[in-house]
Amino acid sequence: MSSSVSGGAGGVGSGVVRGVVNGGISFWYADDGIPAMREPLGGDVSADVVIVGGGYTGLWTAYYLKKAAPFLRIVVLEQKFCGYGASGRNGGWLYNGVAGRDRYAKLHGHEAAVRLQRAMNDTVDEVVRVVEEEGFDADVHKGGVLEVACTPAQLARLKDFHAQELSYGEKDRELYGARETAERIRVADAVGSSWTPHGARVHPVKLVKGLAAAVEALGVTVYERTPVTEIRAKHAVTPYGTVRAPYVLRCTEGFTAALKGQRRTWLPMNSSMIATEPLTEEQWASVGWEGREALGDMAHAYMYAQRTADGRIALGGRGVPYRFGSRTDNDGRTQDATVEALREILVRFFPSLAGLRVEHAWSGVLGVPRDWCASVTLDRSTGIGWAGGYVGSGVATANLAARTLRDLVQRDSGQGGRTELTELPWVGHKVRRWEPEPLRWLGVRGLYTAYRAADRREMSRPGDGAWWVAGVADRVAGRH
Repeated sequence: MSSSVSGGAGGVGSGVVRGVVNGGISFWYADDGIPAMREPLGGDVSADVVIVGGGYTGLWTAYYLKKAAPFLRIVVLEQKFCGYGASGRNGGWLYNGVAGRDRYAKLHGHEAAVRLQRAMNDTVDEVVRVVEEEGFDADVHKGGVLEVACTPAQLARLKDFHAQELSYGEKDRELYGARETAERIRVADAVGSSWTPHGARVHPVKLVKGLAAAVEALGVTVYERTPVTEIRAKHAVTPYGTVRAPYVLRCTEGFTAALKGQRRTWLPMNSSMIATEPLTEEQWASVGWEGREALGDMAHAYMYAQRTADGRIALGGRGVPYRFGSRTDNDGRTQDATVEALREILVRFFPSLAGLRVEHAWSGVLGVPRDWCASVTLDRSTGIGWAGGYVGSGVATANLAARTLRDLVQRDSGQGGRTELTELPWVGHKVRRWEPEPLRWLGVRGLYTAYRAADRREMSRPGDGAWWVAGVADRVAGRH
């Protein structure tokens, strides 16, 4: 599916981005191809474990459970095809961020949050290890993550952020000034940056396709084109039949609101991306970025980007953050104004690329709990488990969540005991539900309006931070 963003030829502010393929799920599928779909469920079946959702969380959970206990009968149910949701649309940031760490420190103590952070640091290497062991090519490049500051207010936040990361045990993180930042990547007006080695660039679709194939090779049964309409104890209900199993694991992230009784559990937050045409050698020379770090910034409405394996820039941000009634998108189509806004960020960061064409734009949804904390739970009274609420950090977090679900199921079934993962502070975390509409819509739209206003103020008046605007928004949102 393609459409052109209105306008003529040229640069930022002209209302012009020509020939952009808008939607089609994501650029990653345009690059690697939409897979042939597996068969849907053909009637009632029974299993030992049924997993709802064929994205990273569901597939990793199936992978680790089957590895640990090959005799288990495991069924994965996916509403369209594996990787249709956020797993096939994200920015390809395999990194050590986890949503809710600061809150977990307040609830369970600093050392508990340090253990969670260490587990996330290790998770980056665990994903790389499995990709290499299973032999599928996901364009992995472990160049770390570089987060830049472009105003005095952003630099102050960057230094606070860097110090906080060190306090959680990340002793290998490095802080750079303007000159050292420019030696890595030439972002216009960058005055500093913070780099962690615990990050890698990946091709999201190659990763999810390889994982789905590995899961099937282990003997897991994957049904696609099979939407689950209701989850209840020992039952996953679909239009084509019901799967009965002692354990039903919900791994649906941003699509959770579509399940019966789950509309207010996690909010489906929209994030949008663009991918450029491949850069020439001269264009890359003007940008630098030879380390191929994942790139982010310290804006309140932040951006994220990667240098792709085929020499493009893929860059994302929030766009229109939420659709009324927790609706999700149609195959990744995003608004023309969002495409233009993301292109403006691209050229603001790299003015030498003003003539670079955007070739693809898309969007997807991520799961946001009311307190912005990722979590993993198994209700031992019902056998229903779930993991998610990653708030955009799911590429790596899904792997840690899946290994934790594995350990929780094994402990409950008598096949294992407590492990380091089952004792992490996010296990069993409870959070209140989101407000009903229209409060939910008004709150989220107001939240991102405030963040963008704070960013505009900081850009137009560099010496005057707008921390109080974003701080009020954070408190209203429940992020702190």
